[in-house]
Amino acid sequence: MPDQIPDINRLAHAPATHPAVKPAKIGVLLANLGTPDATDYWSMRRYLSEFLSDKRVVDVPDWKWQPILQLIILSFRPQKSGANYAKIWNLARDESPLLTITRDQTAAIRNSVTALYGDQVMVEFCMRYGNPTTVSKVRAMVEAGCEKILFFPLYPQYAGATSATANDSFFAALARETRQPAVRTVAEYFDHPLYIDALAQSVTDAYAKLDHRPDVLVTSYHGMPKRYLMQGDPYHCQCVKTTRLLREKLGWDRGAVDVSFQSVFGREEWLTPYTVKHVAELAKAGKKSIAVMAPAFSADCIETLEEVDGEIREAFLHAGGENFTYIPCLNDQPGHVAALTAIISENLGGWLR
Repeated sequence: MPDQIPDINRLAHAPATHPAVKPAKIGVLLANLGTPDATDYWSMRRYLSEFLSDKRVVDVPDWKWQPILQLIILSFRPQKSGANYAKIWNLARDESPLLTITRDQTAAIRNSVTALYGDQVMVEFCMRYGNPTTVSKVRAMVEAGCEKILFFPLYPQYAGATSATANDSFFAALARETRQPAVRTVAEYFDHPLYIDALAQSVTDAYAKLDHRPDVLVTSYHGMPKRYLMQGDPYHCQCVKTTRLLREKLGWDRGAVDVSFQSVFGREEWLTPYTVKHVAELAKAGKKSIAVMAPAFSADCIETLEEVDGEIREAFLHAGGENFTYIPCLNDQPGHVAALTAIISENLGGWLR
């Protein structure tokens, strides 16, 4: 005789042999870029291969790109990237800072959402590249009884290489499900008032700890090929607007806050000015004290902890700068958690009483 199904999981009029049915829930799935599992060669190679094989990231035909990637780039880049990750690795948890911070963000958001909606909503996170995978988290949510899922890419500004590829991965995960949940995706939030408030508060808090006022605040965004802007990607415009709104919130004059772009890859022209060159030019122009922040990143990662607070800092000091202040990402700061929770609530409209 088949095992009896516990009454708590039985439909009211279903036979005892009917498959178990979980109480209906709503899932909120946060998504960030990703992280290698470790800093060794093979862990880094797996991660970089997945990342650099994404057509949203490198839109070169496979027949041309894959031989270069697999035979040349992945022969030496894993060692270099692994060494950079090792500089910032969270040794206590044996994981990257991005994973640590995203987990902490998720826990804080989960607490806030539970305070609003009780156990009706399940909050988890996934990574576009690496672990935990989007597929595994979608599967876990469906198994837990989520009949609706709100997918939230943690990118304030939209870009094809970030928001769009995260959504691609989510929809691919849904394609594996027999019973697909109803879904929504959260749009970019580059001008959301609470996000701007959180950015402004982070600047105010950072400046309050300094014994000098920086001459310029540089907002450094992740770069992208200029060609993408010409093709209609709104990222550049949204970055500029975020900085303008931040400056206005702080009540500062024009010229007090600059926009620049980092993490250039390849030979074609990317969005300019390039942060590493821009900060050096500021130093040579007599700006001896600057602060740099990275509003496009919801959590500190290799691009902020190693590139901004390492390579870009070094470029500024080498060019004659004297005081370089890195303002951390919003991470799990209360104002950031409040902003993300508000955005989640707005997007759950109509799904919850």
